[in-house]
Amino acid sequence: MRLRFGESSISGFDSPFIASAGVRGFSDRIFALERSWLMAHFKQRNELDTLLHDMASLFKIMGLTLWLYLASQGSTTVVSQSPVVVNGTVHIDGGSSIGMIDEDFICATMDCIFSLKIRLGGTLQDKVRYQTTDDPTPCTQFVRNSKEMFGFTQGCLPMSRWDDLNNFFKMAGAKVIFGLNALTGRTIGSDGIARGAWNSSNSEYLIRHTINNGYTIHGWELGNELSGNGIGASVAADQYVSDVITLQKIVQDIYKGFKSKPLVLGPGGFFDADWFTKFVNGASASLQVVTHHIYNLGPGVDDHLIDKILDPSYLDGGAQPFRDLQKILENAGNSTVAWVGEAGGAYNSGRNLVTNAFVFSFWYLDQLGMSSSYDTKTYCRQSLIGGNYGLLDTNTYVPNPDYYSALLWHRLMGRNVLSTSFVGTNKIRAYAHCSKNTASKSIILHLHETFESECFIFVSQMSQLGITLLLINLDNSTAVQVGLSIENAISNKTLTLKQIVQQTRKTKFTSRYKHDTKYEMMREEYHLTAKDGDLHSEQCF
Repeated sequence: MRLRFGESSISGFDSPFIASAGVRGFSDRIFALERSWLMAHFKQRNELDTLLHDMASLFKIMGLTLWLYLASQGSTTVVSQSPVVVNGTVHIDGGSSIGMIDEDFICATMDCIFSLKIRLGGTLQDKVRYQTTDDPTPCTQFVRNSKEMFGFTQGCLPMSRWDDLNNFFKMAGAKVIFGLNALTGRTIGSDGIARGAWNSSNSEYLIRHTINNGYTIHGWELGNELSGNGIGASVAADQYVSDVITLQKIVQDIYKGFKSKPLVLGPGGFFDADWFTKFVNGASASLQVVTHHIYNLGPGVDDHLIDKILDPSYLDGGAQPFRDLQKILENAGNSTVAWVGEAGGAYNSGRNLVTNAFVFSFWYLDQLGMSSSYDTKTYCRQSLIGGNYGLLDTNTYVPNPDYYSALLWHRLMGRNVLSTSFVGTNKIRAYAHCSKNTASKSIILHLHETFESECFIFVSQMSQLGITLLLINLDNSTAVQVGLSIENAISNKTLTLKQIVQQTRKTKFTSRYKHDTKYEMMREEYHLTAKDGDLHSEQCF
């Protein structure tokens, strides 16, 4: 983090749009303006002071607190000196919320096992046995075996290991969602269909051991990717309903007398509209959270992953599961909510230098914005550590670029989601929330790629809760002059930036600018730079 004074991060205040932001590709440092650039463009000091005053007043009154801007570029820095310029407008309906995310919306998964939600589960959870005192069978680890489902034999979780994990969770302050084995007691046919009821006895032992030792689990999730056609095996929706009801009864019984009880979640699989409709209609009275997984970019070996990530039409297609599940839950008419229980974008461990690189923030941040706009409460990233899509490097534990995207979202995006659209080009993705908390600061975050692939946050003081706006530019060859229109935020009126700035000229505002006592404005900037301006870089500075 660096604290700077006397630099501006927004251009266009002298344009007809007054406060339009010049959203450009990596060829222009329009958001990373140095003071020397400003002084060259404003002949007199009082003009510069007026610009800063208008900008600061705007953010004080409007509460526009975050611009998160990603601009695409290839690994080769071939720059157009005369980019195409288009105009566009972000429309935000500030009158009501279209969704509300959890305070801890950001979540990560751990296949083998920040105050953060952590989901423990994944491919092998339905092959885990939990050690019990009355079972003489040796508690052995997974062993690779290509003839077995998922390529591994059954494994066992020792209670000593479970104790160690819970001590770790307590020290880390993590909210833990644990995935239970949903295949115990069933017979898997040659067609991959698992038949018979779930044998809950081993899971019940684990839950009782957990509560007897004073461990806190945020939620118990039944099964992994057994919905619809399933991965490796599948369970019919009506049988899954019965099994979830069984789990809910176990939780209610074991936690009887507790003021707060763990959530019951499921099915933790890929969305299938017919299957999920039957499941939600049957199980929602016993189910607090419906979880689904997202790997909509296809296999990690696909050579066209980046093309998909930067294609607005392809990204738009990702809205269908969110939209359909929201409709199913609305029709069910109860309090069950939707989570993304696991999302790695590209399955089979992703792709090195793509899903663990700077470019993946285009997909990840778009997913966060899109899912929240359909009232998804929590979004669990695959994974915290593991594969080529971890938030942390598997070998070094050094944060990958998406770690910083997740961190900035967590700190800046508030719970209330606002209806947002962008008119002008389909290459701009726009999402808006009420700002996080009511702290007296205004934040503009530009996560964008200039020629040096630089991105930063601008912070100035404000006195009220504002709006956090996320902008993602998928086009590195077009400059977009972005205007802003806020509808229904003040007495059901629509205000443009020009009108807002005109109304705020009389507002008293002070800034700390070059020791000028007339103004008292403070900014903080966070600079993130992809190494060598390369979208494939795993490093941010």
